[in-house]
Amino acid sequence: MLLLSFILIFTLIFILIFIFFISPKASKVGTEFDKNPKIKDFGPYYDFKGNIIFQSNFDGDNEIYLMTNKGIQKLTDNNWEDEYPAWSPDGKKIAFFSNEKGNFDIYIMNPDGTEITPITSSPENERDPFWFPDGKTIGYTKEIKQFLRKTQVLYKVNINTKRTAKIIPNYTSTHAIAQHSPIAPLIVFTGKRRFGWDVGIYDMQQKEVKFLEEEGKSCRARFSKDGKKLAYVSSKADGKGDIWIMNPDGSHKTLLTKTTEAYDYFPSWSPDGKYIVFNSSTQHSHSGDWKICIIEVHTKKVVFLFDSPGNDVFPDWHK
Repeated sequence: MLLLSFILIFTLIFILIFIFFISPKASKVGTEFDKNPKIKDFGPYYDFKGNIIFQSNFDGDNEIYLMTNKGIQKLTDNNWEDEYPAWSPDGKKIAFFSNEKGNFDIYIMNPDGTEITPITSSPENERDPFWFPDGKTIGYTKEIKQFLRKTQVLYKVNINTKRTAKIIPNYTSTHAIAQHSPIAPLIVFTGKRRFGWDVGIYDMQQKEVKFLEEEGKSCRARFSKDGKKLAYVSSKADGKGDIWIMNPDGSHKTLLTKTTEAYDYFPSWSPDGKYIVFNSSTQHSHSGDWKICIIEVHTKKVVFLFDSPGNDVFPDWHK
């Protein structure tokens, strides 16, 4: 009888241990056992100040999301592509581009996703919006057909009158993906070179274009909030993408990220200029598994911030 009781107790303990080890564990950001994870189940892994908007195909198509320390909020929710969000200077509007009507056009909305308003309407694709300091003008990349090929040029639009104009009137080379300095009449952009692409800058007063890199290996520059620095991407260090910083005149180039196994792209400055949020992936493609990271500029310390099952790209940071 005593032996039988011992066997029953041992068997019960074994069953409880087995159940404990095979049961899925709770996680801050959901688990692999979730069949239908929700965005509300995800959140940042690292505390930060401010608001970061980004694009993700978490739900199957690209939508715009807002991330704070409290979690993730979905700002757009539809069956078309909403991409490349950009804060207005005062943080009261978000610009993005969308193909709701077939071609991509520029839209704006409130920070909570309400009052979505089309700003451009064109048979050509119009992408990559950026704000002028006046908060009334949006620059963007316009795709133009030229004979048997397509080229990209920078345009601007007044959000009230909808009037458009070319930003660099006499510049004929392909140029795109721009941003306006918050303190000076300067626009930084990515321009086509004979071989590759490089970061260029346009002085709107002097009407001059100057390239800040000459090797055909740089792109996607962004001004710091005080306009004193540029963060950009260059592949010259390891053949992949790394985050660099420099002055707006091209001086004092400094390598920040040194992850030789990964591509680091799409930088955006923190409001205080001490950090840069960026994307990192081991796959150099838009379908790669891009996650969001933060680097402290002074120490070059990188921390992982966010990664959903989708492709989380184009972060933009505002206070």
